[in-house]
Amino acid sequence: MNVASGDERDTTERVLTLLGLLQQRQTWTGPELADRLGVTTRTVRRDVERLRTIGYPVHAGQGVGGGYRLGPGQNLPPLLLDDQEAIATAVSLLVGAGGAVTGAGDAALRALTKLDQVLPTRLRHEVRALSGSVESFGTGHTPVDPEVLMTLARACRDEVETCFNYPSGSEVRPRRAEPYRLVASDRRWYLLAYDLDRDDWRTFRADRMTEVSARTWHFRPRPTPDAATYVQEGVASRVYPHRARFLVHASADTVRAQIPASAAVVRHRGSERCEVLSGAAGLDAVLMHVLLLGHDFEILDPPELGSRCRALAERLLAAGTTVSPTPGMQEP
Repeated sequence: MNVASGDERDTTERVLTLLGLLQQRQTWTGPELADRLGVTTRTVRRDVERLRTIGYPVHAGQGVGGGYRLGPGQNLPPLLLDDQEAIATAVSLLVGAGGAVTGAGDAALRALTKLDQVLPTRLRHEVRALSGSVESFGTGHTPVDPEVLMTLARACRDEVETCFNYPSGSEVRPRRAEPYRLVASDRRWYLLAYDLDRDDWRTFRADRMTEVSARTWHFRPRPTPDAATYVQEGVASRVYPHRARFLVHASADTVRAQIPASAAVVRHRGSERCEVLSGAAGLDAVLMHVLLLGHDFEILDPPELGSRCRALAERLLAAGTTVSPTPGMQEP
C-alpha cells in the first residue's frame, strides 16, 4: 500500500486551498496568493500548473492589473464548497428536483446523490435529511426559513416528534405532531404529519409554522397515506367547504397543463378522459372552473351540482338573448 509522504500531503492541501481561493474571488495577484498560502510566488506558479494539469483552467494576466483567475473549461472539474454552500446547494437541488423542466428532476436527484457521497459526515446527514424527506407535485415555492425546513426534514428522518406554533382561526396555538414528509407544491412547502392533539393526519404550511423544534421523543411510524397525493388532495379540495368530482372528456396530460396542481387533482381515466377533483367556496365556482377548461364533462359528485348546472345554463342563455344598450348611447 502506498502512503503519501508528509510533503505530498502538504502539497495536496496547499493546492486545494489555492483552488478554494480562486473560487472565492475573480482575480488574485501572485504575491496575494503567496501571502495567503505562506509560500513563494514561484511555488504559487507551480501549484497553478498542477491545477491546470487536472483540468482547472487557471488564466494568468500580465502587467499591471494582471493576476490569476479561474475560467470556464471544456470539462467539468470538481468544485470546492464550504459548509453553508453545500447546504444551500442541496436546498436548490431539491427545488430543482420538483421542477417542471423535462429531465431536470432526475438530474437534480443524481447531483444530490453525488454531493452526498463526497460530503463530510456532519454535512451528509443534513443533505440526506432534505433529500429523503421531501416529495413534490408541481413547481415553485413561497419562501420559507431554511432553518425551519432543515429542522422538519431532520425530524422526518429521525422519526422524532416536533413542536411548533400554528394559526387556527384568529389564534396561534402550539401543536405536537409526528412528522412524516415535507411536500413541495407548485407554490408552497407543506408538512404531512400525524397531529397528536387531534389524533389524525394533518397538512401544515411550512411558511405559517413558527417556533419549530424537534423533540427527543421517538415515535413508531404509523401506516401512512401517499404523501404527495394526500397533500395535493388536501390543498385542492379538502380545505374548501364544497368539493366536486367531474369526468372530463380530455386526456389527463391536457387537463393538467390547464390547471395548477394546487387547484385540482387530475386522475387518468383512459387515453381521452380524466377525473378532476376540485373544491371552492361555492358550487358555482367549482362548476365554472371546469366549464372554462373548454371540454365536455360529466358531474360525478355531488348530485346536487346537476341542478346548479341547469340553473347556471338558464342564466347564461338569458344573458345571451337579451342585450341591453350601453348607458349614454341612443338606439338607432
